[in-house]
Amino acid sequence: MKPIRTGVIGVGYLGKFHAEKYAAMSGVELAGVVDSNPDAAREVAQRLNTAAYASHKDLIGKVDAVSVVVPTPYHFDVSRDFLMNDIDVLIEKPMTSTLDEADELIRISESRGLIIQVGHLERFNSAVVAVKDIVKKPMFIESHRLSVFKNRGTDVSVVLDLMIHDIDIILNFVKSDIKSIHAAGISVISKNVDIANARLEFTSGCVANVTASRISMKNERKIRLFQQDAYISLDFASHDITVIRRKDASGQPAGDALIPGMDIKTLAFAKGDALDDEIKAFVNSVRERTASEVTGKMGRDALQIALSIMDQIQVETAKLM
Repeated sequence: MKPIRTGVIGVGYLGKFHAEKYAAMSGVELAGVVDSNPDAAREVAQRLNTAAYASHKDLIGKVDAVSVVVPTPYHFDVSRDFLMNDIDVLIEKPMTSTLDEADELIRISESRGLIIQVGHLERFNSAVVAVKDIVKKPMFIESHRLSVFKNRGTDVSVVLDLMIHDIDIILNFVKSDIKSIHAAGISVISKNVDIANARLEFTSGCVANVTASRISMKNERKIRLFQQDAYISLDFASHDITVIRRKDASGQPAGDALIPGMDIKTLAFAKGDALDDEIKAFVNSVRERTASEVTGKMGRDALQIALSIMDQIQVETAKLM
């Protein structure tokens, strides 16, 4: 079987891991890496036995698929250049800076029969995968994604940096249109919003309360879902899942009876390698010509909500000035 030729545009903190995954993958050839820092590109290229290039355009004609891991403002131009040359793209989240840009990339990919996968990594988290068949029509969701401060990612709002992960997961679980959004946020350390909260109301009746902060005293990534037959708690960091249901029809006492009449189960899943699973899914889509696990439309939907949250925060902030 002919190997799929791949490339990585941007080999900074995250991009170098993309390159390592491609280089180690069976049936895949890492044809080259690109970075605006020539030393960074050269170091990764030498370590992974591939070529380093100064411009993403140098890879056109040499690759079948690429990961675009450059700063968000460059996602559109770089991805468009590859799509216009019939090359499939995995675009790191957020997909683009604007909805118009996202729509244009989707239009190009659909008109040319190409694949876009958006890098919402948490979709491949083992805990999320494990509850796919458990979560059914949730009616209330609460998520917290808290991080100690790091300089990386502060070029965008915490909504685009962190919260968008949970927005994508929630959309995947709820599968309903948004009815209304209420949001608040504030800039504390960086020039962009560092802590934000949003209340998402869906036409299905589900309500999601989403909080993201990059100025916390601890790291925490949790989501809790309530539905008619169960309460489900996911800890993305520890990969623990707690499922609480009514006791079964036999009438036997429920589990450890911490909550009367309820059965409590705690499940632990191996950490796995979400990035490896994400890139393997992309390569499989490229090879089989099938829709990606996180399509351009899905990435666009998450972006739309994130931008709406940011717009609301900006309006509310302006009222205080």
